[in-house]
Amino acid sequence: MSNDPVRDAASGQLASAIATRLGDVDYRRMVEAVADYAFFLLDPAGLVLSWNTGARKLTGYEADEVLGQPASIFYPRELHDQHCPAHALKTAAETGVFEDEGWHVRKDGTQFWAHALVTQVQGGQGELLGFSTLMRDLSKRRRISLLEEEGRRMTNFLAMLAQELRHPLTPLFNAVTLLAHEKSESKAVQATRDLLDRQVSQLNSLADHLLDVSQITSGKIQLAASPVRVCDVVREAVASVQPLAQSKSHCLDVQLGEDDLWVFGDRARIVQILSHLLGNAVKFTPENGHVRVQTKASAASVQIVVADNGPGIPPENLARVFDLFVQGRPDAAQLQGGLGLGLSVVKQLVALQGGEVAAFSQGVPGEGCEFVVTLPAAPVAPAAEVAEPAPFAGKRVLVVDDNRDAAETMALLLDTLGYVPSMAFDGLAAIEAIKAEVPDLVLLDIGLPGISGIEVASRVRAEMQNPPAMIALTGYGQDKDREASFQAGFYDHMTKPVNIDKLIELLERLLGASSQTLEKP
Repeated sequence: MSNDPVRDAASGQLASAIATRLGDVDYRRMVEAVADYAFFLLDPAGLVLSWNTGARKLTGYEADEVLGQPASIFYPRELHDQHCPAHALKTAAETGVFEDEGWHVRKDGTQFWAHALVTQVQGGQGELLGFSTLMRDLSKRRRISLLEEEGRRMTNFLAMLAQELRHPLTPLFNAVTLLAHEKSESKAVQATRDLLDRQVSQLNSLADHLLDVSQITSGKIQLAASPVRVCDVVREAVASVQPLAQSKSHCLDVQLGEDDLWVFGDRARIVQILSHLLGNAVKFTPENGHVRVQTKASAASVQIVVADNGPGIPPENLARVFDLFVQGRPDAAQLQGGLGLGLSVVKQLVALQGGEVAAFSQGVPGEGCEFVVTLPAAPVAPAAEVAEPAPFAGKRVLVVDDNRDAAETMALLLDTLGYVPSMAFDGLAAIEAIKAEVPDLVLLDIGLPGISGIEVASRVRAEMQNPPAMIALTGYGQDKDREASFQAGFYDHMTKPVNIDKLIELLERLLGASSQTLEKP
């Protein structure tokens, strides 16, 4: 009880009215027992008439500090200016109840996010006696919600950044491939070409990692699991790092235990995993170093070991080496670059395939580190039949891309390979060119001005009796984008910058093999 008899009478009248509505329950005992909810009464003007343990726990006010004070003291000052406390009471008086979630303030000035339920209390004649207020602290749930929203925003940002990086990378990648085809005795030109090739490859790898992180964190990545021959993926990964290993005079030691070891997983992703681990080993190991890749088998699994004799990883970093944005070898990383994305992606991709990856190192220079990838074993798969390539006859290929640099360098590549290229730079022009030229194949961008590549493909299929084969070349590389391409009738979906070897393989499969070749940089 307070020292104000008028307020005590009002509080008693309200309590009596509520207790009557609740039946024979001991009102004050019930209210005091509720420690997780703030429950208090307000008079018609919004002054506090009663206070319970939950209210004290939530707001920090003792009863004698808050009784007779306006309920607005629980609202931040900026909400006073918006008349929020008065609006809550006005709504409850008019409709019977007001319910809302928002920021409130404690005695010490800290804010908390709460759900508030304000209910009018009437007397026997329907007159307004005041309001009962029930308040629950939802700050923890609010923080979790904000973190989840921030995670979604970051995921979307990473996917958009990866896509935007691909636009300038595509013409650069094509240009480097063209330079590799040119015969030049100039050491300066060769060195510049090799430098460009390394840097463009690093940027492309960064874009791939950003996209993978966004897909993994959003749960959108999907794997095509099937039996995979281990020696094939190891050799492909080794080939991807061979030029860098040779430039640093490394001994690249490949120890394949058995040729007939098979695992169950996504072939492309396993190559990606091994390429990254081998790439790290080569990158961080000084010149004249030793990098080893080795396979081991057990009844239920296959281990692929990647080891080096570089500087190693400090023991205090080993526990976090697979965490996002963490550099395992910080001193070397400052020189070599990187954002700490690759090993996090490796761990997630291995886990998605039912496997495990572990890192071992003493952190002693010269003893290096060892990464062990363990994947579930699979039965030996039958050998696939290889189809004979169709004869080549100078086929026509239409390149459609609003990025003129990308379109022109791709046309030059096609011309170098012996195909007959032509170009269009927007969706409507593409439809006109396809109908007029009737090319044998269309390399079609998705994000075109006017109408998208998806709509171009759909209209061509609907309006032409024998539409040409179409391949999507695009910066959009998520699973939903691939699905949209295939539904629109594309033969394949390739993400920029395009892997030239895979493109050539597709061209030969669809149009026949050319006598022209591109030399590796």
